[in-house]
Amino acid sequence: MTQEATELLQRALALSEEERAELASTLIDSLDVLVDSNAEAAWQEEIARRAQELRSGKIKTVSWRSVREKGRAILDGKTSH
Repeated sequence: MTQEATELLQRALALSEEERAELASTLIDSLDVLVDSNAEAAWQEEIARRAQELRSGKIKTVSWRSVREKGRAILDGKTSH
């Protein structure tokens, strides 16, 4: 990393958490020059569909604890997928 980049990083790290998050998001977005608009639209549709399923009661949420325990059991070979 150049001296200029190192100095910039130090200044960025002194920002508030919210400002750092916004800066990080903007920097990441600047690296993603090719945006597939069809993929973005598909994700928006999927998000809307899942939100509707939650609101309607068609599906239920699962606690993080349950997900973590199931994941550990799978990794430990104690259950099938």
